[in-house]
Amino acid sequence: MPDLTSVDALNNAMATVSPALAADLGRLSGDILVVGAAGKLGPSLVNLACRGVEQAGTGATVYAASRFGSPGSAEEMESFGATVVPSDVSTDEGLAKLPDVENVIFLVGAKFGTDGNEHDTWATNAYLPGRVAERFAGSRIAALSTGNVYPFVPVDSGGCVETDFPGPVGDYAMSCLGRERVMTHFSHKDNTPLSIIRLNYAVETRYGVLVDIATKIKSGVDIDISMGYANIIWQGYCNEVIIRSLLHADVPPFLLNLTGMETISIAATAKKIASAMGREAKLVGTEAPNALLSNASKCHELFGQPTVGTEELITATADWVEQGLPLLDKPTHFQTRDGKF
Repeated sequence: MPDLTSVDALNNAMATVSPALAADLGRLSGDILVVGAAGKLGPSLVNLACRGVEQAGTGATVYAASRFGSPGSAEEMESFGATVVPSDVSTDEGLAKLPDVENVIFLVGAKFGTDGNEHDTWATNAYLPGRVAERFAGSRIAALSTGNVYPFVPVDSGGCVETDFPGPVGDYAMSCLGRERVMTHFSHKDNTPLSIIRLNYAVETRYGVLVDIATKIKSGVDIDISMGYANIIWQGYCNEVIIRSLLHADVPPFLLNLTGMETISIAATAKKIASAMGREAKLVGTEAPNALLSNASKCHELFGQPTVGTEELITATADWVEQGLPLLDKPTHFQTRDGKF
């Protein structure tokens, strides 16, 4: 297991290039543009892409596009070796500023604040992706989606597979399915190779489902276990799979569930975290018979196993939160069952 005891060690672990990633990047022609590079996933993905391109020796440029509203975020990307493109892609001017590239990783999305602001959520999650797909017609595109496009399924079902019919709950989830449908339209229209990555839930020691649980334990706050089960996956693995999925982009689109193989119990996980922290988990509510769950067998068959497993993540997160190390303060709201984020 990699060192996850400091911010520098964590960043290094998430940007460690596997032989498989280096090999795939060696086969990938053209530069790479990451749109939405300053979000939760973006910085570590950009760092990994830059390191991977360097190891592959292709000489490709990694572009990082974002509004870069947070101080220091653009400079961080430059320190990784990325070429920064300050751009608000929701505008004509912002789209025009993006460089012409053969490979696009699209990470833009809106989730929180959806309730009461549904129109903006749909504009960001369904309309904007179509504009980006038009802008990069013919390029390879890897677009991040979510497991929220699936319906809730029985907790012992093993989760939804890629061929299952969607059943999104609420405007956020419906707008994400809208993203998929609109980008698929342009994939067919313009013969644009597309991979759609349905992710839930990426975790590292500063945010994610485990951090949400650990911070509640440390604060003595009740943990609602109505959403009794979930899937999680190490973010370093997510970054690698998203980048490598560019080589699988196709028409019709390549669909992939990206998550862990285990269905974790929220109650059991909370107790493990509490034990590691030397604290008590205050569990409330009754587990529902269904949950938002995905089956990632296809992903793990294609891309191998993550270097950090669930038990290691539980221990590392408990230690991190107990020590008061930096957090991103971006709760997942994984407990939400009504689709209102």
